[in-house]
Amino acid sequence: MEKYKEYALNTFKELISKNTQSDENSNSYPSTESQLKLGKHLMEECKKIGLTKIEQDKYGYITAKLPNPDKNTPKIGLIAHIDTSPEYSGENISPQIHENYDGKDIVLKNGITISPKEFPSLNNYKGKTIITSDGTTLLGADDKAGITAILTAAKYIIEKKLPHKDIKIAFTPDEEIGKGTEHFSTDNFGCDYAYTIDGGEVGELNYETFNAARAAITIKGKNVHPGSAKGIMINSALLAAEFISYLPSSETPAKTEGKEGFYHLTSIKGNVEKTTLNYIIRDFEKESFEKRKEFIKSVVTRFNEKNDNRLEIEIHDEYYNMYEVLKNNMTPVETAKEAMIKAGIEPKIISVRGGTDGSHLSFKNLPCPNIFAGGHNFHGPYEYLPLESMLKSAEVIVNICKNPS
Repeated sequence: MEKYKEYALNTFKELISKNTQSDENSNSYPSTESQLKLGKHLMEECKKIGLTKIEQDKYGYITAKLPNPDKNTPKIGLIAHIDTSPEYSGENISPQIHENYDGKDIVLKNGITISPKEFPSLNNYKGKTIITSDGTTLLGADDKAGITAILTAAKYIIEKKLPHKDIKIAFTPDEEIGKGTEHFSTDNFGCDYAYTIDGGEVGELNYETFNAARAAITIKGKNVHPGSAKGIMINSALLAAEFISYLPSSETPAKTEGKEGFYHLTSIKGNVEKTTLNYIIRDFEKESFEKRKEFIKSVVTRFNEKNDNRLEIEIHDEYYNMYEVLKNNMTPVETAKEAMIKAGIEPKIISVRGGTDGSHLSFKNLPCPNIFAGGHNFHGPYEYLPLESMLKSAEVIVNICKNPS
């Protein structure tokens, strides 16, 4: 893939030059017009490298195919998302190319220093080409490195005329705000299984994620003048503080790791009259996940018994552990492992303490593990991408796609 290094670098720089942050407060789909604009650019790039059946639907999904697949081969999808995180600015990204990285601190603007002392993973990339922003924005490797890896692999396969499986590509919007698959038709995509190219360091392979739910708890108070409030006022904010104390303090994100689940209080908004608590609930095991939801509901019930039914709770599931689907057919996982080993990479099986688009797609009849795109420290100014890691991702994709000679 060394000869495709310049193509990959130039493609990545072109993609991140366009701000495609998604917006969770938007009512449109995709949530930002800029994602549609980048989609138009991607269609042109797909055409330029020789992909076929290139389309963009009304929701902004871009699909394309590798031409001339071998007959009677698996139909495999490759998926990456167009948007970048709304958590940090993606406007006017100025990529800094640090060639032959010397292992020292990378000093950027705004007092941002990417140091191997704080981020030991940098020690793995001495002598490599490291891409960062200038420190005033995120970089956008999540997931424009994934898009670049797919395009680079497709260009390589087409130009080398490699025999390959029936490969379909999709670029999706709004993954960062949890809506990436909201309108995605797995029937129209027509694949046996797929991969999201949206992971981190070289070798990362994810086929297990959290089960996830949200809970909104509304607490009703009674507000009267504080000067004459004795025996009358009911302060909903104080009730909220008491309710929080009923949940196990050891089961929060800051005190859990690995496959330990948690209750995460994401926001509190309120006053004497009314307070709302928003929680996310996470667990890898389905049974434990259901118990967590029942537990928080039972706390509300007990609290209501002593507080005149002043609490209301709404819970809805967000996504489920993709392993519940993949455990019935591990072919996508084994194929990815073999592709990595052929590329000289040791697969790193990591259970995601979060979710991916593959979590949703797997439960829409498209088994979909996640593989690495090469970046580190996503969603902020400390983000960096070794160019060689992105090329390794492209090499793994080639190995997944091509048929044995």
